[in-house]
Amino acid sequence: MKKTNNLLLVTALLAFVTILVSSCSKNGSTENPLGQQTVSLYLTDAPVAYDQVLIDIKSVKILVDTSKNTRVNDTCDFDRMGDDDHRGLPRPNKDSSLVWQDLNISAGIYDILKLRNGVDTLLANKTVINGKVRLIKIEFGTNNSVVVDSVSYPLNIPVNAEGYVLIKLKGHEMEEYLPRKHRLWLDFDLGRSIVKERNGVYYLKPFFRYFVEKNSASISGKIIPFNASPLITVYNEKDTAYAVPNPDGRFKVRGLADGTYSVEVKGHNGYIGKTITGVVVAKPKETELGAITLVK
Repeated sequence: MKKTNNLLLVTALLAFVTILVSSCSKNGSTENPLGQQTVSLYLTDAPVAYDQVLIDIKSVKILVDTSKNTRVNDTCDFDRMGDDDHRGLPRPNKDSSLVWQDLNISAGIYDILKLRNGVDTLLANKTVINGKVRLIKIEFGTNNSVVVDSVSYPLNIPVNAEGYVLIKLKGHEMEEYLPRKHRLWLDFDLGRSIVKERNGVYYLKPFFRYFVEKNSASISGKIIPFNASPLITVYNEKDTAYAVPNPDGRFKVRGLADGTYSVEVKGHNGYIGKTITGVVVAKPKETELGAITLVK
């Protein structure tokens, strides 16, 4: 009797594993034959106190889930799929409901620090197969650099790191602002993406946050005087974001979830910093702090 129960248990486990594997390789009647959609990706950044950050972006691809029920693919190994695509390996099954689409961006050097305080750039805009976007894959070149105090330093990709980043989605994150037209903002968080080692070498470890403007909140204000060279950090127990003001002192931090935040203004050149607590934000509104004056 005990052997029979063990046999049934093993059979059940094998059946469960088969379901997990097949959900990533078969489409059967799950494919959605609704045609095409337009996907737009906007690039912005969470700035840090560098003079310039130049990032070499080679390509952007998305993995589209054409299943009628995209939840059947939640158990897929998306990291492996990103790696297989990077190495040019074929998909296990040509009929898979998960389809790679190249957004054919203009490859080149992007000056990330020009994208701050509400400014962004259209990174990609392409008509692709209809479905839910499950992965965004951004591939980087090697011509990356950072300028600090007017001196340019190479931004190295760590030896054992991949030359790309995978942004994993559940399929519902993009905003459908018109029928079959979707968009998403990618916040290149430089505060987490650039690491300086003790030997003075800079490394690029790309980290992205994503948001939709209508589904997120923002905080704005003005720092006086600007020659305090301020750096703004907006944080609570769940999230942290950064901003560097424009030459007129204005700043804006976008992509915030509803909640209560602290806003820390770090001063330089002899100016004393200041922290404002209890800043409440709610989507899709912008919370305006007004003028924040630093003193020596």
